Amino acid sequence: MIQEAAAYLRQRLGAWPETAIVLGSAQASFSDELVTPVTIDFNEIPGWPSPSVQGHAGKLIVGEAAGVPVTLVSGRVHLYEGWTSQQVVFGVRVLGLLGLKRLILTNAAGGINPSYKRGLLVLITDHINLQGSNPLVGPNDPELGPRFPDMTRVYCPSLRAKAIEAAAEAGIETGQGVYAAMLGPSFETPAEIGFLRTIGADLAGMSTVPEAIAANHMGIRILGISTVTNMASGMQAELSHEEVLETGMASASALASLLLTLLPKLKA
Repeated sequence: MIQEAAAYLRQRLGAWPETAIVLGSAQASFSDELVTPVTIDFNEIPGWPSPSVQGHAGKLIVGEAAGVPVTLVSGRVHLYEGWTSQQVVFGVRVLGLLGLKRLILTNAAGGINPSYKRGLLVLITDHINLQGSNPLVGPNDPELGPRFPDMTRVYCPSLRAKAIEAAAEAGIETGQGVYAAMLGPSFETPAEIGFLRTIGADLAGMSTVPEAIAANHMGIRILGISTVTNMASGMQAELSHEEVLETGMASASALASLLLTLLPKLKA
């Protein structure tokens, strides 16, 4: 099915950008930065699953941002919606077949590191997969990648260095940390957050890791950016999805500034 979807998208557009950005919760406004955008709804693409969660638009948008051709994946599907891990990474697989070289994964995350604050942009250095699934389970297609891919540097150090440089130029504060992927949809308990802190996690979220695994499998370079939309359970009074969306929208301008400063650097 991924071959069919890729063929459909080649027919729709022809050449596809080498850079893509997955926009997480409440970050869809970045699409306003694109020049001459072409929008394709997920439900138009054979096999591409559509999100059911508020804050995820469900659109593929192609255009230029800061003079750089880019594909925006506006919205993603999650394991907690009932999709399989293979369905969750469907879009990454398709874009990989279309020639994707660089993937920027953004998300909303809970801050575990006590030095973080709401609205901080954190560059992901590594992840811990606690979702109980892996998109590479099952027969391996050697045309996509090796049976046992190396996971030493999933999040590209050189892309992260360019992001740090861009953040400094844009005057945006950033952090760095390890992202723990949980299944959800319930937020973690205080005891679970204590466990995550003990094993080295700085952030907790419910996405990103399946996409990162699939992209790494295909040899795509990855940059992960988390927006700390709340402090994790036990570190603030209560948690809600409304807070996640509210903080995500409030910090969208900082993320946009970072991305617009970063994108031209990716051509070098």
